[in-house]
Amino acid sequence: MKRLTVQAPAKINLTLDITGRRADGYHLLDSVFQTVSIYDILTIEQTADSAITLTSPNPYLPCNQKNIAYKAAEAFFAATDKRCGLHIHIEKHIPSQAGLGGGSADGAAVIFALNHMMETALPLDRLCEIGAGVGADVPFFLLGGTARVQGIGEILTPLRALPELHLVVAKGRMGVSTPEAYKKLDSLPQQQKRHTSAACSAIADRNIGNLICHCSNHFEAAISLPEIDTIRDVMQQSGAKCAVMSGSGAAVYGICQTRQMAQSCCNRLHTVIPYAVTCKTVPEGITILTEDTVGS
Repeated sequence: MKRLTVQAPAKINLTLDITGRRADGYHLLDSVFQTVSIYDILTIEQTADSAITLTSPNPYLPCNQKNIAYKAAEAFFAATDKRCGLHIHIEKHIPSQAGLGGGSADGAAVIFALNHMMETALPLDRLCEIGAGVGADVPFFLLGGTARVQGIGEILTPLRALPELHLVVAKGRMGVSTPEAYKKLDSLPQQQKRHTSAACSAIADRNIGNLICHCSNHFEAAISLPEIDTIRDVMQQSGAKCAVMSGSGAAVYGICQTRQMAQSCCNRLHTVIPYAVTCKTVPEGITILTEDTVGS
């Protein structure tokens, strides 16, 4: 029986424009997603029975059918008519309710790992179809890197890889409920300016200065948390080129000129909020750390 350990990166939204709403209530977006070097570590191991079990040292993570990793395994088995017993251990480093895609990254990691372990050799587009049924952001994590994401998350356009950017990512004690964030966004009286197309042009031209000018998030007009304002102020005072909320919040990322500036900003943030880390943009998605055979 096989065991695979993979790392699944977080993402930030370099831009996030909400462009409309479908008849079924799902919101349409136009966004630039970027994977960053904050990773959940998942170990997926085949077991002798047919059950799916989950464990995690994180006491707040549901280790049952509600977990997106569990749903991803079931979706993969249903799509391939293959089945095996499975134990999934999740070591969480991506904070929850942060807009960094931690749950979706875990779901994508399970689909990626099972495609490798079961030797199904499904192409990326088929894996993305399976992932889209699990969660809107899951297809992106199967791709990774830099991409324009449209529709409800299922339309992916890979973009030119960015040069390594130094980041600080921070989150306060309060999380943001995604449904509540959309509700507040819908109540805004006017449509906001869109930045994604201009950001994509800047990426194509490798014009990082112009890209930073277009880093933005429509949810910032709808979400009001004092901690977010504090984080943004500290980042700007520390010399960050921009300080923008990711996803529907509540994490904020700052792009810094150097790794040292990012670390200095991170140190200042630690004096006012519980979570702040330095990281960088990365050009890849899920990667295999170890692979071995267990049992008989």
